[in-house]
Amino acid sequence: MNRLVCCALASAMSLSLAGAVQAAGEMKPQKEPTAAQAAARERMTKCSAEWKQAKTNGKVAQDVTWPKFWSDCNKRLKGEAKA
Repeated sequence: MNRLVCCALASAMSLSLAGAVQAAGEMKPQKEPTAAQAAARERMTKCSAEWKQAKTNGKVAQDVTWPKFWSDCNKRLKGEAKA
């Protein structure tokens, strides 16, 4: 009896998974990021590299966290882009 229940559950799960895979294939393609979104991602990548380098070199103050560092770095990079 236990094997029968397990087989039935396995069959039901595989059918539901097949339906999910088919539905995923029918999803709309993702939109390309806007110019502003791409610029923000580029700034975040640059700031992330700076953060890792500063942490490695011990140049980050004890009270500075990633959100604070990101905010300052993002403002600085935006200012450089406008100039």
